[in-house]
Amino acid sequence: MQITTGLRRLLSNPLIYSVFQYMMGAKKGWTYLADAHIRANNGDYILDIGCGPADIVGYLPKVNYWGFDISEAYILKAKSVYGDKANFKCKYLTIEDIQSLPEFDIVVATGVLHHMDDDVAIEFLDLAFSALKPGGRLVTVDPCYVNGQNPIARFLISKDRGQNVRSEAAYAELVSQVFKRNQLKIKHKAFVPYTHCYIECTKR
Repeated sequence: MQITTGLRRLLSNPLIYSVFQYMMGAKKGWTYLADAHIRANNGDYILDIGCGPADIVGYLPKVNYWGFDISEAYILKAKSVYGDKANFKCKYLTIEDIQSLPEFDIVVATGVLHHMDDDVAIEFLDLAFSALKPGGRLVTVDPCYVNGQNPIARFLISKDRGQNVRSEAAYAELVSQVFKRNQLKIKHKAFVPYTHCYIECTKR
């Protein structure tokens, strides 16, 4: 579930979304995500579910990238910037899509889980599991509530479009229902204050 009214509606515009992300320190965030968690190699097959305008592509090596998103505006923006080096689909990802695609080394989902209730999130995790080759990894990042976090971070997170922001323990419990091998890391950003939960799940 997400809220897309009022000021939050502006973030449905890909240009405004990207500008807002960069104001929030997205360049360092994308670099950290790509280097510390995605860790892609040249030639890897990467599936990005809920790719948005696909800003992450600019931080990856030469990979075989597929991005899915339900926003036509986001996909049009992604194609205009990265259409010569990536594949994009404007649709919900389904098991039928998975069956027609190659097996992936890495599945990426940035800012996706906190838009889903538990039942929908489990369906999403099952899809990601099916898309991965044995030994492949799912990498996610979402806002997170933690005890003692910066009150500004907590306030900003409470205003997120996604209405299912969880605690670290709740994220861990959620992903463990599908992936038995997973690691979580909480990262606090000093400016603008924010808290993210990075998750790596490996398909055995």
